[in-house]
Amino acid sequence: MNGDKAIRVGLIDDDPPFRRSVRMLLEGTPGFACCGSWGSLEAALHGQSDGEPDVILLDVRLPGTQGSQGVAEIRRRFPTALVLMLTGSSDDDVVFDSLCRGASGYLLKGTPPARLLEAIEEAYSGGSPMSPVIARKVVTLLSERRPVAEEIDRPLSERELEVLERLAAGRTYQEAASELSVSINTLRNHVRSIYDKLQVHSCGEAVSKAMRGGLI
Repeated sequence: MNGDKAIRVGLIDDDPPFRRSVRMLLEGTPGFACCGSWGSLEAALHGQSDGEPDVILLDVRLPGTQGSQGVAEIRRRFPTALVLMLTGSSDDDVVFDSLCRGASGYLLKGTPPARLLEAIEEAYSGGSPMSPVIARKVVTLLSERRPVAEEIDRPLSERELEVLERLAAGRTYQEAASELSVSINTLRNHVRSIYDKLQVHSCGEAVSKAMRGGLI
């Protein structure tokens, strides 16, 4: 858990019963708090919230502006928040687009409540949670896409590339650290260095930029 500080979560979804169930889950679980719940991207951008959210759960399909297209706007509205996408399916283009726009993770709406809470904690701790089926889609996209090359001013080390490849494949921090035989704190240090070198603020942005630069 996160000590005495509750992780503040905002939820953007156009399904009222789903919003109610997630709010109840958050408010009924120690260490979590729901600081806002909105039915559209526009409502979230212009509505009130009970403090700044740490993590925002953003539905891909929304009335008005689609969630997958509004990641950047939400991050401008809540600059310190991490965005986790929620979807009822695993459409390739939407997955890729959302991650490239700065989403930190991607979960299916059918994710069990306990796993949803774990994913929120994981994102808050710097991870990039993804449902297994979503992670497989991302791996496929990484192998198929051939973006236009983008120059990377500060090259990543071999170990940093190994870390980024594993996070891009949907590994949790703990899983990546175990595979690389390093501590979780060492892995977090590598991630911070990756973000600094690539001048990004999320795993999705890091993966996108590394792909454009031909690094992975």
